[in-house]
Amino acid sequence: MRRTIRRAHLREIVPLADSTIYEMEQRGEFPRRFHLTPRCVVWDLAEIEAWIEERRLASDSFQMKRAPIPDVRQRKIRPVRQ
Repeated sequence: MRRTIRRAHLREIVPLADSTIYEMEQRGEFPRRFHLTPRCVVWDLAEIEAWIEERRLASDSFQMKRAPIPDVRQRKIRPVRQ
């Protein structure tokens, strides 16, 4: 039996903003939601768990691009003294 989850449970599992999840869905980088009824949107829990595992493996093998380290010397507020 496949289990589905609603948005509130998804937020507990995946700590991303709704807008980030929506954008990733549009790019095909996150499992797609589907409608059970016209007003009830859900995600497949198995797909979410597989996505998390895939992200963990990509992170462990350094395949995921990471944000660059910011140059704090270029800050306009509270610049770093040299």
